[in-house]
Amino acid sequence: MNDRSKQMPNKITKHYDVRMKGFIKRTPVEKVFEWLSEQSITLSEESILIRDAVGRILTADIISHYNIPSFCRSMMDGYAIVASDSQGASSYNQLQLEIMGQSMPGVGTNINVNSGLAIKIMTGAPIPKGANAVLPAENVEAEGAFIYVTESVAEGRNIGKIGEDVTVGSTVLKAHRCLRPQDIALLVSIGIKNVSVFAKPKISILVTGNEILAAGEAPKDFSIVNSNGLMLEALCQRDGGNVISSCIAPDKPENIRQVMQKDYDILLITGGSSVGEEDISPLLLAEEGELAIHGVAMRPSRSTGMGAIGQKKVFLLPGNPVACLCAYDFFAGRFIRQCSGKNNPSPYASATKKLKQKIVSMIGRTDYARVRFNVDDDRYIEPIAISGAGILSSTTQADGFVIIPADKEGYAPETDVTVFLFDS
Repeated sequence: MNDRSKQMPNKITKHYDVRMKGFIKRTPVEKVFEWLSEQSITLSEESILIRDAVGRILTADIISHYNIPSFCRSMMDGYAIVASDSQGASSYNQLQLEIMGQSMPGVGTNINVNSGLAIKIMTGAPIPKGANAVLPAENVEAEGAFIYVTESVAEGRNIGKIGEDVTVGSTVLKAHRCLRPQDIALLVSIGIKNVSVFAKPKISILVTGNEILAAGEAPKDFSIVNSNGLMLEALCQRDGGNVISSCIAPDKPENIRQVMQKDYDILLITGGSSVGEEDISPLLLAEEGELAIHGVAMRPSRSTGMGAIGQKKVFLLPGNPVACLCAYDFFAGRFIRQCSGKNNPSPYASATKKLKQKIVSMIGRTDYARVRFNVDDDRYIEPIAISGAGILSSTTQADGFVIIPADKEGYAPETDVTVFLFDS
């Protein structure tokens, strides 16, 4: 037993220690999902400025206290008239109306429009009393104080009605909606300054390994650069998490334990989760709290683990970058989205495509196969790789991935499959 093994706490039982032995059994993906759904989640709320709310999740329905528009307005640049004054007008039968004033946005006019009169009006300006239609500017010929109507207009034409966009008392947006830029515009239009959204879960990221260099350094000797850390930060932000810390630690119990004991809602540890002699994170999690799952029936990411320290959740993600991405998307990301108030467990859009080549899998194991569109016919996809958890470029070359469930041995060519797209 080496010095590091001697540092491990005595109360850790052999039941948890798979180092240099391998996993006795692996938990099916569906059982992991069940465990995640059973975890108690307290979704806290916060009020934020509407300008900062894009991508955030509403905690409650938004009810409008205003009609939008709150007045009848012109939908065109032209002339407000009595519609019947234009009946029978044509380029051969031009009807004369007298211009009595103008209505501009934010100003309007006090002039009443009677038969035979017209008010010049701009888009968005209030409709004058007496007018019931707006003649587009291109349907008249103006000459001094008069216009000559060359095309008729129906009553109500080109007028925006009160409340045609939003009415008082209507539900503008439902709770649990992820706010889009156009949602922000709508909320601002009804006078909203602040909105109540689900607070982002606080996430810490720990990258373990004596060989890890900080991001920005050049690879050298037998070291590798911390690519997983920045990838996980970006993924957490995508899924609604608030990364409060991200650090590197050597494979020493005291360093990892120190991070485990800090304040966070969710801790992501990448590296040190497998069966190597220095893979001590599962043992430490078991000591500090609960190691609920260790070893998943999935390729890649079989060494994934998860558990809790009190109310804090901890995810042990593989160090190999493809396996880390896969484990995050399937498990940690799914849970972060739950905690963020997002209803959809996956951030990826999907499409149905045909396989150009077969994909082989194994009964009892879920496979995550990276695929790309066929260069000659994008109705087809072809696999890049299933194995090769350390080949990060296989994800950058991929257009998406296909999930082969545990009850299948793969898919034959020409099979229609669901592809989860990296770019929606």
